[in-house]
Amino acid sequence: MSKILVTCPGCLARFEVSDKYAGKKGPCPKCKKEIIVPDKQDEVVIHAPADSGPTDSKGVAVLKPIKRTEFAVGKLIWIAVAVGVIATLGFAISMRLSNTVPSTLLLVIGSILLAPPIVMFGYTFLRDDEFDGYSGQEYLIRTAICSILFAATWLFYWQISAYFENKVMADIPTGQMAVFMIVMIAIGTVTSLATFELETPQAAAHYLAYFVVTFLLCWMMRVELAEPIAAPKSLNVPRSTLQSPPAVKPAINPLPSNTTPK
Repeated sequence: MSKILVTCPGCLARFEVSDKYAGKKGPCPKCKKEIIVPDKQDEVVIHAPADSGPTDSKGVAVLKPIKRTEFAVGKLIWIAVAVGVIATLGFAISMRLSNTVPSTLLLVIGSILLAPPIVMFGYTFLRDDEFDGYSGQEYLIRTAICSILFAATWLFYWQISAYFENKVMADIPTGQMAVFMIVMIAIGTVTSLATFELETPQAAAHYLAYFVVTFLLCWMMRVELAEPIAAPKSLNVPRSTLQSPPAVKPAINPLPSNTTPK
């Protein structure tokens, strides 16, 4: 028994009914509106477009269409990311609680190691799904270049801050700090545009993900962002405590009034 494809004119729901109901009335199974089942000859059948490519002797197409593979983040990758995030936060919190400032070498290594995973995940979620992204060796090379340049933006910040003799972040005027960060974001955006060919808003968000993560980690570890190689601070003693104690007059035993010196 063949089927008739029916489309409800009210809710536009599509369903199939037996051809024995052709020309009869009945309620739509979805909106319950009364519809008329069309005759079999009135049914509209949509055929697949004819293949105009080359075919073999049996009429079968020789060329097969290229199927686009969707990218999906596996469970193992998510687990690895979760472990990395927890380990990084744990390290930053332990440094803050112990009042220990990481060395310059550790800051440089950390800024470089954090860049690749942030760059990879940022590109995965910000790229245009309508186009095939980079993969394989080319993807790894572009990730390495982008990661190094992202980390280099902090080197730019430290060098400029040292040039203006700003020892700690609190010493930097708000306007000057805003200019520094705008320049850093501009450099990061251009880097993302050149390496991964993202749109400008997506490229800016790509770098901002790295900037925000590294900035918050430095803040948690109490790093002097303006000069990581700063010498130990001298104690800032309040001026009131530096005042000299009141002068003590020497005790003088007065001579009795009826005594004359010899």
